[in-house]
Amino acid sequence: MTTTKIHSVVCIHSRVLAVFYTPGKCWQFRIVSPDGTVFGNYPIYYNAEAAAKAGRDSIYQNR
Repeated sequence: MTTTKIHSVVCIHSRVLAVFYTPGKCWQFRIVSPDGTVFGNYPIYYNAEAAAKAGRDSIYQNR
């Protein structure tokens, strides 16, 4: 069984940013658009803050 930890779920510009941790993949983020499409690149981040910043940057760059 995989242990996934949700760090944060926030709404920014009508998009949902989820930051989470999985063993072996470290910290990652995903963005859910208003129509339900899930976006997110697959690099790993070594802390939650770095993943959250990358996710926020992605939202602001792709508005």
